[in-house]
This record gives sequence, C-alpha cells and structure tokens, in this order.
Amino acid sequence: MNEQTLSLRLARVAAHVPAGARLADIGSDHGYLPLALLRRGVITAAVAGEVALTPFRSAERSVRESGLEQQISVRLANGLAAIEPQDEITAISLCGMGGETIRDILDSGKARLSGQERLILQPNGGEQPLRQWLMDNGYRILCEEVLRENRFDYEIIVAERAEPVVYSAEELYFGPLQLQARSPAFLAKWQRKLRQKHKILAHFARAQQAVPEEKLQDIERKVRWISELLA
Repeated sequence: MNEQTLSLRLARVAAHVPAGARLADIGSDHGYLPLALLRRGVITAAVAGEVALTPFRSAERSVRESGLEQQISVRLANGLAAIEPQDEITAISLCGMGGETIRDILDSGKARLSGQERLILQPNGGEQPLRQWLMDNGYRILCEEVLRENRFDYEIIVAERAEPVVYSAEELYFGPLQLQARSPAFLAKWQRKLRQKHKILAHFARAQQAVPEEKLQDIERKVRWISELLA
C-alpha cells in the first residue's frame, strides 16, 4: 500500500471524505490517506497527526517526497491536539484503532471540535462504545459499512453533529443503518461472530472456575440478538 494504491479499508474511508474538505487524519501512520486525497484533488488541505515518533517520521518523509508540504502539515501530537483553530478542519478521520481508543480521543479532544466536522471513523472492534459516545454527544450516524480484508471484518462509521438522536441497545451494538441494510458483508460478519460466541460459551461451560454471572448474561444476550438478526 502507498498513497497511489490505498488498501480496500482506506479506499472506503476515502470515499466518505467530502469534496473540498480540509482533513485532519489522526493516527495518520505514513500519511497515505491525506496524500492520496490531495493527489486526486478531493481535499484542499490536511493535517496528519501522529502521537508516536516512528510513524510521525514516516509521514514527514512521505509528505516531503511528494512535494506537498504546503498542503499537508505533519504534526507530532496526542489525538485532536494536532488540530488548531486556524486549520479550519471540516473532516476528521480516525482509522485502524480500537473503538474505545477512538472514543477516548474524541472525548479528550472535545474542545478542538467545532461541531461542523464530518467524523469518518474506522474502528477495529469496539464499535458499540463508539456509537454510544456519538449518540451521547449529539452526533447522528449518516452512513455505515462493513468490509472484509485480509480475513478481518472492518466497520466504517460516518457521523455529523445533528439533532439529538436515540439509538436502541441493539442499534448501538449492530449499527442502526447496518440493521436496516443487512448487507451480505454485514450478515457474514455476524455469522462469524455467532460462531465465536458459541465457542466462548462452550469454553465457559468446561471451565473449572466460575465465570462472573454478569459476563455470562451479556454474552448470552448478544447470542440471542445475533440469532434473531440471522433468523
């Protein structure tokens, strides 16, 4: 993968970035996403934020070699601390981290959000707590998709600040728009998840030590939800 050929996962993220956006890509790694979007003329400027030194240097090198230093600012910063008001950011991407990590980055960086940005989020698991944060903070989910790449299921969640919205427990778990659309990739993901959960329950049944009742009930409830979804 490079800025010319994004992975399928990042290509799908790129598809949700609005034309003419000023993008902050947080956890930018090599900076491939903003580089690809600038080369294609989709965005007008970008901030590539990285908290770790090695990927920060990689992104700096990628941007320097592309000659796009005027349009892409590479910054070593924790989460949304990479964004300054004068950047006038209109879209923020957070990709390839756990949903809880993305939630925590958004929550601790709330002061940096104007509320006008589109959030394009690609969590590696932990989608439920991330959706909960979006709902609690006045964001409506505009678009969701599931894709499979290298034997992993990935979800993309696109949200914008809007009128308050209330999602049910099942909608927070599966995704409100996923539940309606029920795409083949979505159903295949949950078939795999159901098999995993049955294995966990079987393991618990064989375990010598007692499993906390709360944990057992949570898994059983989710098995019931998934079974109903696939029925």
